[in-house]
Amino acid sequence: MKLLIAAATKAEIQQTADYLEQYGDVQSPGVFQYGGREIHLCITGAGIMAATYALTKQLTAQRYDLAIQAGVAGSFDKDIDLGQLVLVQSEVVGDAGAEDRDAFLDLFALGLSDRNAFPFSAGKLECPLRDIPFPYRLLTVSGLTVNMTSGSAKTIQARRERYDCQVESMEGAVFHYISLQERIPFAQVRAISNYVTPRNREEWKMQEAIHALNTWLIALLNQSWTNK
Repeated sequence: MKLLIAAATKAEIQQTADYLEQYGDVQSPGVFQYGGREIHLCITGAGIMAATYALTKQLTAQRYDLAIQAGVAGSFDKDIDLGQLVLVQSEVVGDAGAEDRDAFLDLFALGLSDRNAFPFSAGKLECPLRDIPFPYRLLTVSGLTVNMTSGSAKTIQARRERYDCQVESMEGAVFHYISLQERIPFAQVRAISNYVTPRNREEWKMQEAIHALNTWLIALLNQSWTNK
């Protein structure tokens, strides 16, 4: 089985990389044999532009049995605990479109994209959960991808009303879009590092979220599972 684990930054999966360096068979930089699987690590860079370039190269150059995007995220939903892991089932892009005075028109409203043309379904990029080969047992949530993360009361309120999504990242929709286009089974797993509030890093639990994410990844690599 060939598995891709992609993250925006090295820090988000450093513990997993260190584990594979210690216990896996290093094939080449970022490529390991472990537990009967060939595991590739890909650091995409943060944001839509960097992630698009890196993931397009990775997912068109190699054929993977499963691709996992692993990272942290902010949560609009305060019923989700900080440090909790979630599986992002659907993604929308939150800031691609045009302002029309005080209104926002997305690409669908502008007539530049079809809400139901593949890979979109009702304007969303949906992960086919049936294709995930491992028993994920994670809360499934809706995701919002933006170039500029929400950090003011005005922006947060507007995005809540417009999209009603539970978590926010800067790369998730890119991963869904490319994986769907290439027809590669995929899963986006995020650990919640902060609530989406007016920006206050002192309240964030970044290291705790990263530790929880990597504990889950390493446990997953040690489970026995195969593609359905």
